[in-house]
Amino acid sequence: MHQTLHITELHLSKTLIDRSQYKAEAIEESLGTGNKLSKLGALKKVNERPSSILTRGKAVKLAIAIIMVMLLSVILSGLTIANVRSIYQTSSTISSIGTFKAIGIGVYWDDDSTSRVNAINWGFLMPGSQKSFTVYVCNEGNIPLTLSISASNWRPSIASNYLTLTWSYAGQTVKAGTTIPVTLTLSVSESVTGISSFTFDITAVGKT
Repeated sequence: MHQTLHITELHLSKTLIDRSQYKAEAIEESLGTGNKLSKLGALKKVNERPSSILTRGKAVKLAIAIIMVMLLSVILSGLTIANVRSIYQTSSTISSIGTFKAIGIGVYWDDDSTSRVNAINWGFLMPGSQKSFTVYVCNEGNIPLTLSISASNWRPSIASNYLTLTWSYAGQTVKAGTTIPVTLTLSVSESVTGISSFTFDITAVGKT
C-alpha cells in the first residue's frame, strides 16, 4: 500500500508538472502570437511609410508645378501687356521735329520779328489728327515777293506717305518790309503705320 501511494503521488506530481508545462507552452504560444502581431503591425507601418512619403512627394511636386504655371502666366501676361503697349504707341502716336529754313525772307514766332523760327516741334500726333502753328513771314528785301513752301528729307521716307504739310498763304504778294501771319498745318493720315517718330525739313522761299 505504501508503494501504491508512492506511485499515486508520482503520477499526481507528473500530472501537475505536465499541466504546468502545458500552461507555460500556452503562455509562450500566446506571447509568440502577440509578438507576431506586433511584428506584423510594425511591418505594416514600415510598408505604409513609403506610401505616405510618396503621397507627400506627389503633393509637393504638384504644388511646385502649380506655382511654376502661375509664374509663367504672370510673365506671359506682362510680356503681352508690354507688347500691346508697344504696338499702341507705334500705331497711335508719332512725334516730329521739323527743321525750318527761310530763303529770301524772315520767318518768326512773333510779329515783332524778334524770335526766328529754326525748327518746329510737332509733338505727339494721333492718326487722323492735325496740328497747327502760326508763324510770321517778313519780306526783309526791297522788292515785292511771293511765297512758296516745301517739305523734304523725310526720315523715314515712308512718313511722306502719311503726313501732309499745308499752310494758309493764299498766294498774295508780300510787299517789302511787310509781315504777314501764316499758319502751318501738319495732318496725319488715319492709316498711318510703322512710324513712331519722324523728322523732315521745311523750306519757305520768297521769290519775285
